[in-house]
Amino acid sequence: MSKDALGWRCKFAVVAPSTNTIVQPDMDDLRVEGVTNHYGRIYVPNMKVTDDESFVELVEAIGRTLYEAVDRCMTCEPDYLIMGMSALMFWDGREASEKRMQALSEHCGVGVSAGSFACEAALNLYGVKRIAVISPYFPVSDRNVTRFFQDCGFEVAKFRGLKCPSPVAIAHVQPEELRRVVQEMDDDSIEAFVQVGTNLSMVKLCNDMAEELGKPMIPINAATYWHALRANGIMDQFPGHGPLFEHH
Repeated sequence: MSKDALGWRCKFAVVAPSTNTIVQPDMDDLRVEGVTNHYGRIYVPNMKVTDDESFVELVEAIGRTLYEAVDRCMTCEPDYLIMGMSALMFWDGREASEKRMQALSEHCGVGVSAGSFACEAALNLYGVKRIAVISPYFPVSDRNVTRFFQDCGFEVAKFRGLKCPSPVAIAHVQPEELRRVVQEMDDDSIEAFVQVGTNLSMVKLCNDMAEELGKPMIPINAATYWHALRANGIMDQFPGHGPLFEHH
């Protein structure tokens, strides 16, 4: 571990699309003493997204400059890498995503946490199988997210893709709309909710609704940061940020 004056327990490199305005404040809210976050931006134009084809173009744009952003982050000698983007880390199912994550780890020489695997770990922790998923994406991505969770042994009983018209527009979805979506999807057959898409602001809402509904609500940014802390042996527990941080 580093002996950085502020990041004396761990320095996290966090890579996220340049269009993302949610992952940085979300993860900064979850920092504990002795841990610092250092952000690298993957250049992505605020592309208009209208259908599956244009969404695939967006994912490909992220992939083209991902390693450049990672390399810039590595110049501060971080101890660990956090993926602050999610679609690419679900793509083509669990096996392909694991290979993608391993390649990143080998490239930069440190461990990696990605939202897909963090959500899997959280779901396994809660012992649930039948889930509902909320995403800001288009159907092509929703199919990849569904495939990933099915590969992990979960049943995706319900899925709501919001089809946000651009990367920046994802952050414009308000809590009131997301609350309505959860309420429409919820029934006794759903054991847990998962929210994907790191630019969708849902951490606080998930924490509130977990208490209201009495079932796990897993927001991807919180799950990813929790996973990164625990992977580095940082076991601090604290209230106010959901059950993952308070009890696990």
